[in-house]
Amino acid sequence: MDLWFGAVALGLAYAFLGMGVFITMRIYNFPDITADGSLTVGAAITAALLTHGWDPFAVVAVATAGGFLAGTLTGLIHTKLKVNGLLAGILVMTALYSINLRIMGRATMPLLDIPTVITPFAALLPSDSPAYLPPIILFSLLAAAALLFLSFLFRTDFGLAMRATGDNETMIAAQGVSTDRMKIVGIGLSNALIAASGSLVAQYQSFADIGMGIGIVVFGLASVIIGETIAGAFPKGQRMGLRLLCVLLGTILFRELVAVVLKLGLAPSDLKIATAFFVLLAIILPQSKFLTRRKG
Repeated sequence: MDLWFGAVALGLAYAFLGMGVFITMRIYNFPDITADGSLTVGAAITAALLTHGWDPFAVVAVATAGGFLAGTLTGLIHTKLKVNGLLAGILVMTALYSINLRIMGRATMPLLDIPTVITPFAALLPSDSPAYLPPIILFSLLAAAALLFLSFLFRTDFGLAMRATGDNETMIAAQGVSTDRMKIVGIGLSNALIAASGSLVAQYQSFADIGMGIGIVVFGLASVIIGETIAGAFPKGQRMGLRLLCVLLGTILFRELVAVVLKLGLAPSDLKIATAFFVLLAIILPQSKFLTRRKG
């Protein structure tokens, strides 16, 4: 049972990654590779500050701000220097590798026996409670708060302008909206969420590693695609809140699939192959003739 509930806890920690990737991929149609570096930024800042005795919740806030700066830099390079979006993300991601090493001072930092955001919740529960319960409760509350914030944001005038920028940039520019500003803020927001995810994952796993963000954008994409497959069961034209909730569920389901693969005996080194397979499956299944006929 620990394996399955542990996957739920990790899925909830990665839910912020899914929501961040959703913003760039689905709202802006922007292929942002910065995610690979910004997740590690969140983990690196968290590890460095926790070992210096910072409050764990303040650490999450600083890590989130670090991710926002990374995303903002990608947005500025793309919009102001007219660099292709994919290349802008790759450039920032590459630079972040060195910055993350500078922050941590080494490739891996253990966080054993250091208080984390989970510690106060664990202290509130009976001593015989399972280890997965405190992180599930905490990460559920944090994910719900993020979901509510984004749902509210995308209903405001600013949020509607962000969505319109992704849908029809020319039209919204004709309305006097600065599309560059919308992109910069949106990419910054996306990477802030991803860095928050890195902070929570590092605190949950009790370590930060320089390689933990490599290929993570595919994890996020898989969660978004699985979430959209779930959303397909609902009538078209769903509200943004429902779409984000489905992404959250997609993230948990994806981690459960990974747990199934590990349970079946696949080596952790083969996890990337399994991830690629899940993404491919999530893409082709909704388009299969069999499912299309059943829907019809």
